[in-house]
Amino acid sequence: MGTIKLKNIRTFSFHGCLIEEGKIGSDYTVDLEIKTDLRKSAQSDHLADTVDYVLLNRIVVEEMAIRSELLERVAQRIMERIFKEIPAVSRILVAVSKLNPPIGGDVEAVTIEMEEYRN
Repeated sequence: MGTIKLKNIRTFSFHGCLIEEGKIGSDYTVDLEIKTDLRKSAQSDHLADTVDYVLLNRIVVEEMAIRSELLERVAQRIMERIFKEIPAVSRILVAVSKLNPPIGGDVEAVTIEMEEYRN
């Protein structure tokens, strides 16, 4: 097994329970970690033999562009798409952070983290 990590994927998105959040948007970051077998690609040196991190990034960016009230829903959609589109992925760990959340305090970020294994 091996691990591929995409750290600090930055997006400007419109998630949140408040109507204003859907209008003005916020800055977000996503950290993604997937488990897959990297032995074949380590030997072959061919992109076709591994999980393309360009595709992983695109999935994250596209799902972050779809408004949701909860970060949990966004993370779930990211995991569902990765499992659907990339059969070689056996485990996903995703963390979605809202930077400077409107929660009435001096908070740098609120983060939810979810982990899922392929059935």
